[in-house]
Amino acid sequence: MAHGNSLGTPVFGGSLIMDAPATPTAEFERIEAYVGYCFRNAALLHEALTHRSAAHQRSSAIGRRTRQSVARRGAGSNERLEFIGDRVLGLLMAEWLLERFPDEQEGALGPRHAHLVSRAVLAHIAEDMALPSALDVAEHEARAGVRQMANVLADAVEAILGAIYLDGGLEPARAFVRRAWNNAIVAQARPPKDPKTALQEWVLARGLPLPVYKVVSTDGPSHAPRFVISVEASGRRGEGVAGSKRAAESEAAARLLSQFD
Repeated sequence: MAHGNSLGTPVFGGSLIMDAPATPTAEFERIEAYVGYCFRNAALLHEALTHRSAAHQRSSAIGRRTRQSVARRGAGSNERLEFIGDRVLGLLMAEWLLERFPDEQEGALGPRHAHLVSRAVLAHIAEDMALPSALDVAEHEARAGVRQMANVLADAVEAILGAIYLDGGLEPARAFVRRAWNNAIVAQARPPKDPKTALQEWVLARGLPLPVYKVVSTDGPSHAPRFVISVEASGRRGEGVAGSKRAAESEAAARLLSQFD
């Protein structure tokens, strides 16, 4: 298992880690074993596994001024690590695709990249690493099933990748990506199609009516909306959750296609 370097705790990772465990828990050790990396700064992994709701809940135990600051910035949650993890994943996946498909151009590499960094693939990786049980969420959110939401799981995977990068640099981050995404990239014999396009072609090829998309619900603040979209075709239904209507429709189509497959 790789070990972290001596970079220390970067300011970017967030400075308000509340109640970080002094010693690794069994869940931490399990996550480290899966990613193949031992954190030098365990607080980064703690932050990567902390949902915004848990950070906000813990802030209620501290002063009003600090609580308002935490609520405003989402400090202590995995949002900042997810932000950088998303960029690291994009870079490492682009690098890997260029290496694996040296004869393909952007027109084919683009769809491959979009699929491999998609919420659906990330959520599948999260499930494979049993991430839901390791996530720190507020009690009311846990009861609402937030640990099983694809967008929450995908964000946590990106946050873990961001934490690995900040703690150890690109090399351990690259090793994690190439191990965890290996099955997904091997399965790409041909460049994938956008799920909505693929679903439409599937029903048309069988003489069926076009898919019907419906907005199930919209909530969340303006800076972080949450769309729940359903799609029905051939007597079956798929549902997607994302921060944009288009992404939620794409996830719903992908989930419905997986039923047909």
